[in-house]
Amino acid sequence: MTASPIPLRPETESPALSTLQPPGWRKPKGYANGMAGRGTVVMTGGLIGWDADEVLAEGFLPQVEQILRNILAVLAEAGAGPEHVARLTWYVRSVDTYRASLPELGPVYRRVMGRHFPAMALVGVADLVEPGALVEIEATAIVPDAA
Repeated sequence: MTASPIPLRPETESPALSTLQPPGWRKPKGYANGMAGRGTVVMTGGLIGWDADEVLAEGFLPQVEQILRNILAVLAEAGAGPEHVARLTWYVRSVDTYRASLPELGPVYRRVMGRHFPAMALVGVADLVEPGALVEIEATAIVPDAA
């Protein structure tokens, strides 16, 4: 039995992914309720906001920007880009800090990821393994199979 192809929606930027938006639900801002796709699944570990020399960026927003750049560097090893990201899971030491940063967070996110908004979850945690890390993000991407 052959599975039927996943229909693309107009708001989807990538032929590998389709945004899942139930009828009648309000469209989320800055994330998707769900994503579907076919291809090679690529997963990152929980990445933090340090550079290649393991120097941690100072502050929440600089750490987020560095993490997103780190995610794209890992995904590039599999031929993936921001348009292939299906899910981001954020672990933050302070949900209040995350909420307070929202006006500045959007431009930081778009500078690195563009206008691609995958399914996302945010989890407040008591601590992270690396001292000084304020946020850690895991990514799941789907790279379409070659035609």
